[in-house]
Amino acid sequence: MTDEAAPAKSTLPDRSTAGYAEAADTLAVQYEQVTFDAVHRDVLHLLPAAPARILDVGAGTGRDAAALAARGYHCVAAEPTAELRAHGQRIHGIRTVDWVDDALPGLPLPQHPGRFDAVFATAVWMHLDTEERRAAMARIASLLMPGGRFFVNLRHGPVPEGRRMFDVPAAETVQLGRAYGLRAVHHGERADLHGRDGVRWSKLVLESA
Repeated sequence: MTDEAAPAKSTLPDRSTAGYAEAADTLAVQYEQVTFDAVHRDVLHLLPAAPARILDVGAGTGRDAAALAARGYHCVAAEPTAELRAHGQRIHGIRTVDWVDDALPGLPLPQHPGRFDAVFATAVWMHLDTEERRAAMARIASLLMPGGRFFVNLRHGPVPEGRRMFDVPAAETVQLGRAYGLRAVHHGERADLHGRDGVRWSKLVLESA
């Protein structure tokens, strides 16, 4: 494992959410063009039984959280970009999930204490640098119930203009999870569902001991 995966550009914005507020209108359409089932088809069998408590980190428009809520789960959607939260509440309603303004690596969740049966981080992890990923994994591990699972999708490929992203290897994420008591129960790879050139995804599920 390398200490830091090199970013695709030498100059990166400081914040992990850089560029998302400005592109929120376009991203809201893009996120909703693919379904929860399409994105997570390979790992649906690893979901806990409903009703379970699930946290969706970097929830975007709440596509995943709303789909999980429709399956009977109790969902908290943490999204730090106000413009994306507004789109999510417009598209999916304010009563579907519990929306919070929160983000990794700290993710204090003061209004939602306690642990979760599952945590989702879809297209989030690659926005964090080395130290942020370490802190984030420690926080995720502390949020999971024994036997709880962390569902994480890692983006690989060209970085969109104005975004802060790192090419984080799946193997690094598995090793980091192991350091905090999480073992890998799934590792898959898939092409980009939007058909973007050079973009591919790693899909991991890590389970708390």
